[in-house]
Amino acid sequence: MVIGQKNKTIKPWKIMGRRRLKLSAPLSSFLPRTKLPSSLHYEELLQRRLGKYEHVISVRPQQLSGRLHVEVNILEKSGIVSLEVPPLQNSRQKGSGRAEDDVGPPHSTEINKNETFAKITFNPSIIQQAKIAQNGILGDFIIRYDVNREQRVGDIQVLDDYFVHYFAPKDLPPLPKNVVFVLDSSASMVGTKLRQTKDALFTILHDLRPQDHFNIVGFSNRIKVWQDRLVSVTPNNIRDSKVYIHHMTPTGGTDINGALQKGIELLNGHIADNDIDARSVSLIVFLTDGKATVGETQSSKILSNTKEAAQGRVCIFTIGIGNDVDFKLLEKLSLENCGMTRRVQEEDNAKEQLIGFYDEIRTPLLSDIRIDYPPGTVEHVTKTLFPNYFNGSEIIIAGKLVDSHLDNLHVEVTASNSKKFVVLKTDVPVGSQSTGNDVTGVSTPKGQDADRNYIERLWSYLTIKELLTSWLKSNDEQEKKHLMEKARALAVNYQFLTPFTSLEVKELASEATQMAVKEVYGSSAAMGPGTVMQNLHGKNMPSGPDFKKQYSPRIKISRTSADGDPHFVVDFPLSKLTVCFNIDGNPGDILRLVSDHMDSGVTVNGELIGAPAPPNGHKKYRTYFRTITILINKPERSYLEITPNRIVLDGGDRLVLPCNQSVVVGSQGLELSVSANANITVTIQGTITFVILIHLYKNPAPYQRNHLGFYISNSKGLSTNCHGLLGQFLNQDPKLTKEPVGLGSNRNHTEPSVSQADLSSETILKVKGHRVPVIWKQRKIYNGQEQIDCWFARNSAKLIDGVYKNYLASHPFDTETTFGVGASQ
Repeated sequence: MVIGQKNKTIKPWKIMGRRRLKLSAPLSSFLPRTKLPSSLHYEELLQRRLGKYEHVISVRPQQLSGRLHVEVNILEKSGIVSLEVPPLQNSRQKGSGRAEDDVGPPHSTEINKNETFAKITFNPSIIQQAKIAQNGILGDFIIRYDVNREQRVGDIQVLDDYFVHYFAPKDLPPLPKNVVFVLDSSASMVGTKLRQTKDALFTILHDLRPQDHFNIVGFSNRIKVWQDRLVSVTPNNIRDSKVYIHHMTPTGGTDINGALQKGIELLNGHIADNDIDARSVSLIVFLTDGKATVGETQSSKILSNTKEAAQGRVCIFTIGIGNDVDFKLLEKLSLENCGMTRRVQEEDNAKEQLIGFYDEIRTPLLSDIRIDYPPGTVEHVTKTLFPNYFNGSEIIIAGKLVDSHLDNLHVEVTASNSKKFVVLKTDVPVGSQSTGNDVTGVSTPKGQDADRNYIERLWSYLTIKELLTSWLKSNDEQEKKHLMEKARALAVNYQFLTPFTSLEVKELASEATQMAVKEVYGSSAAMGPGTVMQNLHGKNMPSGPDFKKQYSPRIKISRTSADGDPHFVVDFPLSKLTVCFNIDGNPGDILRLVSDHMDSGVTVNGELIGAPAPPNGHKKYRTYFRTITILINKPERSYLEITPNRIVLDGGDRLVLPCNQSVVVGSQGLELSVSANANITVTIQGTITFVILIHLYKNPAPYQRNHLGFYISNSKGLSTNCHGLLGQFLNQDPKLTKEPVGLGSNRNHTEPSVSQADLSSETILKVKGHRVPVIWKQRKIYNGQEQIDCWFARNSAKLIDGVYKNYLASHPFDTETTFGVGASQ
């Protein structure tokens, strides 16, 4: 949650029902310059890690605020045994969220607690805010706590026949573990990534226990093994392994399949040679920053090979570093092999993130865990079998009681631990069912199902999560469809947002909102008194003629564009030709519009959003651009992420701008001009200019969506190697010819520059070696200023290089090229 508006209050946060977090906040905190009576209600299931529940509230006004107030209430009927509020923390910008000598809670934090209730308030004055950060707070307000755990079998809560069982045993001896660290040492790991990986491994190796066994595998296009078998933890072995890691050098490609096979082979050999029983844990910690480029590169084959080799005996924990990693593959590897996965950002604290992830799995306490309830007493129970339990974590099961008059619920937990077989049994009283958790002094919205039975909602949440996991693991289309339908039905019934559902905001019909969200079709707003001009560091800039030009009400926009449904237009000035074509993508697809990462360092990606087709339309659905991402790699790395509502500009300093305010910012060759609710002009090094039109609807039809249009106004700075759906045509000179055709499909179209004498011929566009039939057509360009005449290519597949899937990016920040110099092999 970002607090980014002046004089706004976000309160109260409620952490209730042991692990359920709820937020109530004025919606005006998130909609600038509006005063609405609505509130935002948010729920989250807190995960227990390293023995604590942690919740992070992002406090980022980035200005000194006259009123800044955060309030958190915690109610735990089992009892609160620890509560910690550390200093404000921010991993992206050092010093912006905390003072160097801060060791306790942030200034002006008040903590009041008793055995079962705690109230934390953060209410800094302007002076106190300035002491934390002179330009306004940019940090995370963190709360960590844990609860009392008296019963080893766990804590069970019941409400209206639904129950939730929290299982987190303690004071158990750790299981021995057999671990193989599989580390990517390919060329892409050069520099900070490999250095921080090595530093993290040095710390992790010292944390191994004497009863553990370990080995190290480094991989690039070759698989390099430190020892031919797992070795015991001794001072000499730790020293030698650190020397081996120290001498790792980045080179070559990425053989993910071969590395996993070698790691599993080492573990299987160790188990067979030493006659190790089930009371130990065998696991692989697998770290990479890229995609498979050597050996077996098909994800489906890598997954099947790994699953066949592991056979459920080896758990795989994967770590993906950076934005270029194949995270979907890593996620499925862990899901199919009883592990977990984490994505580590390329930041200064990558070492701490790696160590933190290992800390979660460093101490296995139980394996082969089974939780049973008597047959016929419960139904619709979530997962009850778990391969491992690690110290500091938590197992959660939910379900429904068959008999609402049941006095006691029998619970039996069986598991393996060290040298013994663990059996825990108890009868839990359920006769006096809870009536809910309310926090004194905190108002709760009426009619909220969550407060009537939050345990039922928790059951539905866990069930949906398991359905989504099964959907992700499945390779059977029929099964995936069935799982998707079940997850969607539950999500709609209980109002959860999933990849298969959508979020709809209702009752925003106030006068303030109607004024803020008006219908605009790219007509630029004139520069007015509200215009703000600044550079990225917040300093005022002179409002001279150079900046005022960008706010001309009739801004010049090139025809070369991708806008609307989306329709593509390419203007060829040398040939005085304009060509149009359509690309019918799928909602969620990310299209590569401009790809010049290797030369000018510029990439533009556009993410599609779907909408129902108009009545009697020939399409199943429409697609529009929801997000335009512009990535710049030279002279320094930066990016722009643009939606119809906001702009995120990150060039070292992160800046978030609303689209309903006119503003000019600039730094290091990058200039950004926003004309409120109309358009955004991005100029790079003075030689590349993109214009993004903002299309907003006051009363949208079902088939309309607020969306963006992308226009290339100046392409001089883009190289001749530039590619992408639009970029590939920027330096071309096409020709038109007449060729005979048997069908005469072009007879009803006229064209001013080509003779109409031969009615049995068709017009062919020749460009980049492609020969594409075209027809003469008039089409409305989406800047709303003019109609354009263009040669329409009905078959876009014959016009563009390659096929549609070649232009799909894996994520909005993907700069990987598919064509030309630097293309992926």
